[in-house]
Amino acid sequence: MVIPRKSLLNQKIEQLKNGENAFAESAELIRLLERDIARENLNVVFDKTPAGCWIIPQKDYPEMSE
Repeated sequence: MVIPRKSLLNQKIEQLKNGENAFAESAELIRLLERDIARENLNVVFDKTPAGCWIIPQKDYPEMSE
């Protein structure tokens, strides 16, 4: 079964918005995710490996007061 790229992209962005990790294998999908993540101003870490790229959302912690 072939999943349309736009549908897959939207699914991955929703995962990240919900605090879930996302994985992308293709260079094209990774590029599109990077673009949309920048547009959405999401705080994530990219862990690129030879097999693909893990995108891990980072929690925004309030600054600790003394």
